[in-house]
Amino acid sequence: MINALTIDVEDYFQVNAFAQRIKPEQWDGFPLRVEGNTLRILDLLDEFALRATFFVLGWVAERVPSLVKEIHRRGHEVACHGYGHQLIYNQSPQGFRNDVSKAKNILENLCGERIYGYRAPSFSITTKSLWALDILVEMGFAYDSSIFPINHDIYGIPGGKRFPHEISTHSGKIKEFPISTFPLRMGCWQSQMPICGGGYLRLFPAALVALAIQIINVSEMQPVIVYFHPWEIDTEQPRIRAGLKSCFRHYVNLDRMELKIRHLLGSFRFSSARNVLSQT
Repeated sequence: MINALTIDVEDYFQVNAFAQRIKPEQWDGFPLRVEGNTLRILDLLDEFALRATFFVLGWVAERVPSLVKEIHRRGHEVACHGYGHQLIYNQSPQGFRNDVSKAKNILENLCGERIYGYRAPSFSITTKSLWALDILVEMGFAYDSSIFPINHDIYGIPGGKRFPHEISTHSGKIKEFPISTFPLRMGCWQSQMPICGGGYLRLFPAALVALAIQIINVSEMQPVIVYFHPWEIDTEQPRIRAGLKSCFRHYVNLDRMELKIRHLLGSFRFSSARNVLSQT
């Protein structure tokens, strides 16, 4: 079974956890660390001879265009993460269209080819913003990877489909690669445990994550999608003063993340999201 490996290319000061402390107009005042961290990830993937999908923020691509070209040169899929990393349900449809169009144009000009995939900032395609899928279809995206089928205070569509599927919109069809979860059941109670990326991957033991992926691959015969961010392997990033919950979400187990990623890369087969979807 081939699973999808994805990296959301954004910097440490752009995350939603710090959105109340740092406004977009302040971003240029922070030292960029995304280039060096992403190059480390590229070297790591070369070490394991793996290809992945890099969902690149347009703001980053505009400031470090050589990084996007290097991702593409090394044979990875470049996909779109929007431009300004703002939650979709806080935008108007036209504002969303403008944001994504700007990022998509930047990325396509740098790569010299069509961008097929999109992932929303903070997985913010929810029941309040499903209209975004219509716009993505109209803009020519072939697939989306923004829907997280869990309960969460920022994102999530509880009860959503767990595996790749096609969604019909008023504008046409688009493939969806939901963020992977593992089903937990106890009598009549059931829930979905997020296991394959970000803070969840940093929080749970690598052996537990690997076991969950193996069960999904073997028992459910489905691929998972793993995601993480360049800043999650950066233990030396500047510390942002924020609330306890925000700091926990951002900083927990940063020092263990690269070892966990290495464990997964050595245990499973991975490829880009686009390639995995082509086989489902």
